[in-house]
Amino acid sequence: MFRLAFLIYAMAGTTLAGIMIIVALVTGYDTAKYVIAAAAIGGAIGIPVAYLVSRAIQTNN
Repeated sequence: MFRLAFLIYAMAGTTLAGIMIIVALVTGYDTAKYVIAAAAIGGAIGIPVAYLVSRAIQTNN
């Protein structure tokens, strides 16, 4: 399950980080500090998302 979660995180983490960066830029937080923080938060949110998705895939097999 770890390999599957890692592969899902590679997709979900970058997607969520990108979404958070776009949200930060659209709302006016356009300095490097806020953009890096938004990317880190998006990457951190991707960890439980990847785990939950991989667990759902494993239980359906």
